[in-house]
Amino acid sequence: MLDLKFFRENPDVVREAIAKKKFDCDIEAILELDTRRRAAVTEAEALRSQQKAANNEMAELPKGSPEFLAKVKEMKELSSKVKDLMAQQDEADAAFKAAFLTIPNMPHESVPFGKTEEENVVFKTWGSTDSISAYAKPHYDISWFPVLVDLARGTKVTGSGFPFFMGDVARLVRSLLQFFLDENTAAGYVEVMPPILVNPESATAVGQLPDKEGMMYYCGQDNYYLIPTAETSVTNLYRDEILEMSQLPLKHTAYTPCFRREAGSYGKEVRGLNRVHQFDKVELLKWVHPGNSFAELDSLREHAESLLEKLGLHYRTLLMCTGDIGFPHAKQFDLEVFAGGQKRWLEVSSCSCFTDFQARRANIRFRNEEGKLEHVHTINGSGLAIPRVLAAILENNLTEDNRVRVPEVLQERVGKEYIGG
Repeated sequence: MLDLKFFRENPDVVREAIAKKKFDCDIEAILELDTRRRAAVTEAEALRSQQKAANNEMAELPKGSPEFLAKVKEMKELSSKVKDLMAQQDEADAAFKAAFLTIPNMPHESVPFGKTEEENVVFKTWGSTDSISAYAKPHYDISWFPVLVDLARGTKVTGSGFPFFMGDVARLVRSLLQFFLDENTAAGYVEVMPPILVNPESATAVGQLPDKEGMMYYCGQDNYYLIPTAETSVTNLYRDEILEMSQLPLKHTAYTPCFRREAGSYGKEVRGLNRVHQFDKVELLKWVHPGNSFAELDSLREHAESLLEKLGLHYRTLLMCTGDIGFPHAKQFDLEVFAGGQKRWLEVSSCSCFTDFQARRANIRFRNEEGKLEHVHTINGSGLAIPRVLAAILENNLTEDNRVRVPEVLQERVGKEYIGG
């Protein structure tokens, strides 16, 4: 959520900034709703003032006198008008708040302008295709893949996109999760095990509602949402709280299963592990001083990149253009691994700074150097998501005898050098 004072005083700046993003937003209509709301508040306050004055005058009059009875009548009329105006004020306030929540965050000045993903900027590349096996093939074409990643039985039990991981692959997934968490905690991130169901207030606070309602699984009977990322739960850990500046930066890491409907997905780009509806992911989150937020974003991104390097995966980092960053994002980097069998880049992490956009929605503040309350800045990124990392490991490390060499950093956890075959 934007700063309301800034929005009122700089509507042209807001209009120009969000025009660079892919989201539609009627700024004029929202300003009109704000004007109506403020007018309703002013009128209601004026009538309440009259009501108070009439009440004071009535207290000075003899009970039962004509003047007293006239004031009683006047008070009833004022009370009825105040009640009507309060209802109008509540209606105008609700309409404005709902509309104001549809305004996306403004992109930071360092974000390159662009309209489509083709205009994202390659910020960094690590490794090369020389590290990829000459026997690489798409992971879903490996002969034993349907046995150890059983999508067919997952479809029977739940539906398309809900895999069973079996045997050595299940152990590899568990080892990856443990590796990510161990690396993250060693880097100073405090581990959290959060709920995987959240209420609408939590989803609204991080900007997933109303923007991504169609992407989330909804439990209607209880009015809960299954989380699409640990960000949803963990960001809200400090909702409606005041932090001390000495606590910043706060750093957490969390493993959760994640759930995304991904409506409308089809074709070869969603085959196998490329896009599933339930997946495992380790998240990195920070609550930081506003003066340090973009430096903190860089350090989070660099840590996520180090995980890919330790796994020996060829990757690139994209600086996302204005037309391809998310609704609550001020700046975003995407990390993509190269899948040697498919010969394509697969996104495995988004590392983003939201400035104070989420903190305003979640009411997360801290006491600054002057002792005044100020909103923190929030940052998060995947560290890392399992399915596409797993796909790249399977493809890039496939051997001539149809086995997959386990990355060296995982071999002790997995308990063997090769799986499959």
